[in-house]
Amino acid sequence: MKTNFRKCTHAFTALILLITFACTNYQIPDNPLADNPVNNPLSATESTCDSDTVYFQNTILPLVVSSCATTGCHDKVSHRDGIILTDYASIIRTGEIKPGDPGDSEFFETLTDDGDDLMPPPPYSPLNSDQIQQIKTWIHQGAINNACNDGCDTTLVTFSQTIWPMMQNYCTGCHSSASPGGGIVIAGYDDMVSLAGNGSLMGSIRYESGYSPMPINKPLSDCNITQLQKWIDDEFPQ
Repeated sequence: MKTNFRKCTHAFTALILLITFACTNYQIPDNPLADNPVNNPLSATESTCDSDTVYFQNTILPLVVSSCATTGCHDKVSHRDGIILTDYASIIRTGEIKPGDPGDSEFFETLTDDGDDLMPPPPYSPLNSDQIQQIKTWIHQGAINNACNDGCDTTLVTFSQTIWPMMQNYCTGCHSSASPGGGIVIAGYDDMVSLAGNGSLMGSIRYESGYSPMPINKPLSDCNITQLQKWIDDEFPQ
């Protein structure tokens, strides 16, 4: 009986060592689509987005970068209070996000704080209720590094349905009327028409020489740029 027990013990120990060796030596391969998870079919020509899902790469990341990862706050250089909000891993780790539980996630709590901990702090404009709800839903859905392909619809591009939601995600955090970066205010339709009309809008988002590149941290997608140009060519439909 003791002999059989020893044999079983040795076999079990060997199995544990084998598993441990395999795990500690396994290297996750480099992924050229690290910022675009497996459920982001980049080659898709039709929308793969689920209207009930909030996607990190499409919505949350640009919103957080525009509103929070700014110079002097939570970009990689400033990292105020040790918090960096420029990429998925940093947002989860330093933002102390608990997937599935917005109420126990430090980053989300600061967005709804009633006191001095409210983020973004004055004079920056706080996120609106829809933006806060998007972040809450994303955390509730597991805070996944997910993405989708919206199909890049350029058949009908309007300010209210296409351009303004894009600006709210990528630009208004830095260019609100309360604290306009570079003195440029993007608060509504008239501001966008003015910027588009003098050429500075497309010059900046295309990172052309002589213009300040916008957004600073990451350029707009080819789809977004095409939609903006379509809106301009169609003479700014509302």
